[in-house]
Amino acid sequence: MPSTMSASRPVPATTPPLLAPGATAGDLLDLIRSGRATTRGELGRVTGLSRTAVSARLASLADAGLVLEGEEESATGGRPASTLVLDHDAGLVLAVAVGRSRSQMSVASLDGTELASASHDQEVGLGPDVLMPVVAEHLATMLAGLGRSGDEVRGVGLSLAGTVDRERGVSVDSPALAGWDGVPLADYLTGVTGAPLVLDNDCNVMAASERDGHLRDHDDVLVLKASTGLGLGIVAGGHLLRGHRGAAGELGHVKVPAAAGLTCRCGDTGCLEAVAGGWALVERLRAAGQEVDHVRDLVAQAVRGDGEARAIVRESGRRVGEALAATVTVLNPRAVVVGGDMAGAFDTFSAGLRDTLFPGTTALAGRDLQVLPATYGERAGLVGCVRLALDSVLSPRAVDALLAGRR
Repeated sequence: MPSTMSASRPVPATTPPLLAPGATAGDLLDLIRSGRATTRGELGRVTGLSRTAVSARLASLADAGLVLEGEEESATGGRPASTLVLDHDAGLVLAVAVGRSRSQMSVASLDGTELASASHDQEVGLGPDVLMPVVAEHLATMLAGLGRSGDEVRGVGLSLAGTVDRERGVSVDSPALAGWDGVPLADYLTGVTGAPLVLDNDCNVMAASERDGHLRDHDDVLVLKASTGLGLGIVAGGHLLRGHRGAAGELGHVKVPAAAGLTCRCGDTGCLEAVAGGWALVERLRAAGQEVDHVRDLVAQAVRGDGEARAIVRESGRRVGEALAATVTVLNPRAVVVGGDMAGAFDTFSAGLRDTLFPGTTALAGRDLQVLPATYGERAGLVGCVRLALDSVLSPRAVDALLAGRR
């Protein structure tokens, strides 16, 4: 899996200070991680800090094992500049993407490089008391296989379907995962690591995975997860929008005329998921006598060229496009990125999506709109969970707290 960390061109000498002179060691590490400044001189120019202040902050980062300094050849043939990089071996992060019928786990270094991964297919409807110990066992096995320990883990990124409370680390409303609401998930991992757990919604995590994908080119993107359920990760102006209670993006529970009177798995009626969500499509096929266990089976049939399966997948795309058109009109994104299991039949699903999305939005909102496949495919959840953990434990505030504790 490619690194989840991005790099950009060094900041030119003429660039004005981007940070206040009070920039902390954590701020400097953030600049180094992003590639905005990778030498002492660049750090001084970007922050306005004196050479002495930059050296002092770098020394504290080096003492904590977070920064390495080497040399690179000067483009002008002059004295080489010392290049600063994050020491990716200074720790680990764990990633856990919990789904309705499959959970994925990985171990990554501090630059986002995957070191080990595992996937676990589970029965639908398992509660946290059954599933989370299995997740913990997989994580412990991977760490042992790498010859690493839980003490080296700096953070854990975990995603769930539905709305979550990030402060408390619990699910608060997940129709896909009955019995998970209000359960503290960090407690299940204490036997593996004492590192902090960061929780987020699966669609937001998928959007985070695009930081090193489509978000490099576009600041306004809707990341659609079309799978068992339907949801959106909303990025506007480069910022992820979670909403007042963290419930932004619940596209699957928008009321649509086609679902009038149909019961959704959330308990309400008339939701988009009841006619376009993977769970509803599977129920429909089973009622027609077909042996289909998961939406992935339907997608596989469509990819093999089965006419009925292709028609069902395309119809799902059409229904989603109808509901999504209003959001596109209001937010005017540059791209709609399609991920989740339906993206396995991207051409078929997106054809249906385009059939209704473009006619349903304004000409201006649809003029430059692109429909694109998710960069990391079925691994988007893991990539996003790694990013989630890294952005938390290597944030300026977290790094400064770590250094203060060492002092």
